[in-house]
Amino acid sequence: MTATTDGSAGALAPGAAAAKDSATAAPPLTAAEQATARAVEHLLSRQDAQGWWKGDLETNVTMDAEDLLLRQFLGIQDERTTRAAALFIRSEQRPDGTWATFHGGPGELSATIEAYVALRLAGDTPDAPHMAAASEWIRARGGVAAARVFTRIWLALFGWWKWDDLPELPPEIMYVPKWIPLNIYDFGCWARQTIVPLTVVSAKRPVRPAPFALDELHTDPARPNPPRPPAPVASWDGVFQRLDKALHQYRKFPLRRLRRSALAAAARWIVERQENDGCWGGIQPPAVYSVIALHLLGYDLDHPVLRAGLESLDRFAVWREDGSRMIEACQSPVWDTCLAAIALADAGVPSDHPALVKAVDWMLDEQIHRPGDWAVRRPELTPGGWAFEFHNDNYPDIDDTAEVVLALKRVAHPDPVRVEAAIQRAARWNLGMQSKNGAWGAFDADNTSPFPNRLPFCDFGEVVDPPSADVTAHVVEMLAVLGQQHHPRTRRGIEWLLAEQEESGAWFGRWGVNYVYGTGSVLPALAAAGIPASHPAVRRAVGWLESVQNADGGWGEDLRSYRDPEWIGRGASTPSQTAWALMALLSAGERSGKAVERGVAYLVETQTEDGTWDEPYFTGTGFPWDFSINYHLYRQVFPVTALGRYVHGEPFTPDRREA
Repeated sequence: MTATTDGSAGALAPGAAAAKDSATAAPPLTAAEQATARAVEHLLSRQDAQGWWKGDLETNVTMDAEDLLLRQFLGIQDERTTRAAALFIRSEQRPDGTWATFHGGPGELSATIEAYVALRLAGDTPDAPHMAAASEWIRARGGVAAARVFTRIWLALFGWWKWDDLPELPPEIMYVPKWIPLNIYDFGCWARQTIVPLTVVSAKRPVRPAPFALDELHTDPARPNPPRPPAPVASWDGVFQRLDKALHQYRKFPLRRLRRSALAAAARWIVERQENDGCWGGIQPPAVYSVIALHLLGYDLDHPVLRAGLESLDRFAVWREDGSRMIEACQSPVWDTCLAAIALADAGVPSDHPALVKAVDWMLDEQIHRPGDWAVRRPELTPGGWAFEFHNDNYPDIDDTAEVVLALKRVAHPDPVRVEAAIQRAARWNLGMQSKNGAWGAFDADNTSPFPNRLPFCDFGEVVDPPSADVTAHVVEMLAVLGQQHHPRTRRGIEWLLAEQEESGAWFGRWGVNYVYGTGSVLPALAAAGIPASHPAVRRAVGWLESVQNADGGWGEDLRSYRDPEWIGRGASTPSQTAWALMALLSAGERSGKAVERGVAYLVETQTEDGTWDEPYFTGTGFPWDFSINYHLYRQVFPVTALGRYVHGEPFTPDRREA
């Protein structure tokens, strides 16, 4: 067994003692049944009247800091919002004066700089103890000069950093043909939506009056950007550094007509992709930069496009009981709803239960019937996917689509013809989005260019969308449930998954942390596709999961596993990661095994009195390591699914269908 390095891993969650007392007195199956019933009742109570579920999506304080910086830039700051945001930012500061990007993680330079500047805007003084500790730590890590590009762009908007000392990103990129590397469709959709408006910002180079100086954040205020030796000419870094120098020279003498045309093209591209709710892509960063870009191009704040955009940003705010205000980077109702429906169905809720029927009604209305950016590479493909958010018709994703279909297949809806038509459209769309290597990415097909991540501008995380094991597994599981396990494209997906298994027996997790998530996604898919539990790949995966189980019976994996192999499979036990491991083991025929018994006991014993679980740890990702997510509903839906499968058996098996 691998013991956790976090002393809190084995501790009961607050409020779990009463649940533990009653559970330990009951046989394991009975205790699991009781815990499942409590959890189901709670999950049902959280459904919105319209049929959807949504938990908070927690990331890090850069969302809150950048919201305040945006308001300062546009001149729309107000005391109530500033005070509430500052209260939240202060509450997230670590004892050493820094801010991390995930719970329990190390201090992060860019997040700390942005949080510090936001608190300065809120009135905190540099000599206040919490501010002095932060600035001292920032200087010791190289100051602003060592921060990511996005952080320095925000500072450049107020003259705290020189635009000349930032990588150049010309709007003429809009005219790079789709067959040439570094066209905008070589970037993942989240990066594309951010980069296009930033080309406008880069071209305009605005500077608003700074309300104060930030000399305390530089190692040498007289020389805030000390020169660094360039990378070797023969290296990719060296090539792109010199390309950036050439673009800086072009900026001095641009082709003026081409520049004006490119800016207009960028503006059209941005406006055309604004969603019905005013947002862009359903995520906060593109919305923020799109508002700035359009404002710089002459759109006033009362223009319908900007007014809707600003109103949409307000909907990302979560006001807490203590008066603080947290900004969500995104909202996840489709994802949360399909996962909740799967959990409830697998936990024994009748397939025609009104809550499930209402959830299906809502999901059916959310199916997307028009092309989006994905059609650039798949122009003949008929739409039919689902997005992650309330409004994001331009960017449906393959992962959500697969999980929605799996949810729809579990529900006895009064209009089965409508449901089946939606399922078939979705299946055709997902099949059509398969990449050349037989696997699936999240938003685009064959979004695998090696060049975008090399740009000096792109230091903020993953900017391409290559296929991943977790998304591919969910599509394979969907296709198998639809009876297409022998379809040639399904078999190619299975072959890719088997080839991607690592020597340890685990699979990498792109959208969840990390190998526990990847393995927890793949094993149920292989089982659904008919791969026997005796298959060598399955046995290796089972062995790995058993080897990384914590002493308390749970599983946990820290986000540092993306950077440091020593952390792979290691971390404080969490309800969601324990559930992923259990789902994998159950699908591999390990229901009576000791590891499953101990994992189920962990979930039973850590359940709180109201049927929930506590999970401060971040188990989701936007970009591995660079952008981490705590989905607040994960702690509920995945334990319900795992316990339900333990109590009732695996879904879509003959014995389960007859039950």
